[in-house]
Amino acid sequence: MRLPYLDRDAETERLRTLIRRGEGAMGVLYGRRRLGKSRILREVAPEEGSVFFVGDDRDATLQRASLAREIAKLLVGFDGVAYPDWESLLTRWWRDAPTGTVLILDELPSLVAMAPELPSLLQKHVDADVGRGVHLLVAGSSQRMMQGLVLDHSAPLYGRATEILKIEPLEAGWIGEALELRSPASAVEAFAVWGGVPRYWELAADHRDLATAVRANVLDPLGVLHEEPGRLLLDDLRDTNQAASILSLVGCGCHRVSEIAGRMGRPATSLSRPLQRLMEMDLVEREVPFGDPERGSKRTLYRIRDPFLRFWFRFVEPGRSALEARRIEAVAEQVESGMPHHVATVWEDLARRSATRIELGGRRWGPARRWWGAGRDRRPLEVDLVAEDAAGEALLVGEVKWSAPRQGRGLLEALERKVERLPFVAGREVVTGLWLQSRPVDLPADQVVTPSQVLDVLR
Repeated sequence: MRLPYLDRDAETERLRTLIRRGEGAMGVLYGRRRLGKSRILREVAPEEGSVFFVGDDRDATLQRASLAREIAKLLVGFDGVAYPDWESLLTRWWRDAPTGTVLILDELPSLVAMAPELPSLLQKHVDADVGRGVHLLVAGSSQRMMQGLVLDHSAPLYGRATEILKIEPLEAGWIGEALELRSPASAVEAFAVWGGVPRYWELAADHRDLATAVRANVLDPLGVLHEEPGRLLLDDLRDTNQAASILSLVGCGCHRVSEIAGRMGRPATSLSRPLQRLMEMDLVEREVPFGDPERGSKRTLYRIRDPFLRFWFRFVEPGRSALEARRIEAVAEQVESGMPHHVATVWEDLARRSATRIELGGRRWGPARRWWGAGRDRRPLEVDLVAEDAAGEALLVGEVKWSAPRQGRGLLEALERKVERLPFVAGREVVTGLWLQSRPVDLPADQVVTPSQVLDVLR
């Protein structure tokens, strides 16, 4: 099922502005696979006056012939000759293309893998033929290669792009509309599985419910997404074994470097670079308690950032043997029993993300984090959500639960007792709030944040 074009207005407008320029300009899109980069490019490409080509793993000679055929749809006869090299093809293109024409090269890293000289040739024509008003848009899913081709100061195309757009996953607030879900709670549950990846949403939309979509696309060894983590890693890493091992351990509950290193039988210092690479790929995130510095904290934890990967490594990875033996229903039962806890972890993420966009206690709040450590009574304490206002004079402290309690007063009183034990609240106003699946009957609306409110602001 093809989804409506959602939440890409800013990217679309920037690219349309680029191709309206009188001088030739270059635009770059990059980001992990299946986020809709190709859809964005097709949306902005003029119906007449653009050439769209997707690079692949074929020999460069075959790819030049394919590109020539695409150009021939615009420039009749362009494919009437064989081009011995990229220089001859690009020279003719920039010479004959009408003003305002757009050449779109999707999956540029695949083209460059077969023709390493291509970036230098593109740079030559972008520089020399800028006055002809012929535009170039390139995109790629290998973030490492795209950054190396465009953002590295030693790269031929460095400094040539008018727009460099990193395409991010869609916000959670769009999934209910995309999948025509009946309730905000079901939208949170769907987001906990599919995350913000539009292609995953399209695959899910072909099935009657979430459980059926998970079985068909993820649990079934024939499913499109059954091997998805391996594909994501291959886009950016030459050797995926170490990264896959780290993700597997983090996914099953090893959140400290010492734990990960111990399970892998390696020194903790050897994992700094692999973890940093996974963070650069937006697959893993570093978590430190509220108030601790981002770097240098001794209480650092690592978590899988992407909801789909968190789901996959929680349920699919441990069940690989059973799934290969076609015992899909057995793993599906484990998914069903474990889903409430999994959804709760994603709901916590959404709650913290929403805190900066919801006015509570008459104030606006900065970024929210968890806090854990020793309370004022020196006993262990953990709080789901803490944020402060811009002046640092007030604190927002929240409890986040994926539950729908009929009575909420007890939850609020327990949270207030936690506040009394926090070591950093002295002299500051404290606003408390509960993030729950629904509002309990005994609490006013201004003390509870529901999925409907969270999804409304996360758009």
